[in-house]
Amino acid sequence: MKETTFLLCIRSRKVELIYKENMKKTILSLGLLALVLGGVGLFAGTTSAYQGDPNVKGPDYSTERHDAMTKAFENKDYDAWKNLMQGKGRVTQIINKDNFAKFSEAHQLALQGKTDEAQKIRQELGLGLRNGSGKTNNGMGANRGCNR
Repeated sequence: MKETTFLLCIRSRKVELIYKENMKKTILSLGLLALVLGGVGLFAGTTSAYQGDPNVKGPDYSTERHDAMTKAFENKDYDAWKNLMQGKGRVTQIINKDNFAKFSEAHQLALQGKTDEAQKIRQELGLGLRNGSGKTNNGMGANRGCNR
């Protein structure tokens, strides 16, 4: 009888240890999954939220940079814009000194809420084409010039 009780006690302890170890693995797995999903959701939200909406501040927004960018657009100052952009984004590969005035016009139209007119100019420039050649979610993706 004592041997049976002892064996049951040992088996019970093994089951308890296995259960605890499985719970630790499950909790770790669920925690890691939550962390990954949260990170993906946060990343997706911040990268697409400001694209095309000049009223939404991008992840690199600062008042000083915004003011400098606004001034560059108003003065159609390509060199100032180029220095502020520092080669970031596809827009810096498309926009040059020759077409910056047109790009500035599209930016001003977007600020005025005339998104269709702005999009037409952007398409003429080769931006936001929605065919894989432009990084956009809503057709105004490269309007990031003021937010980056």
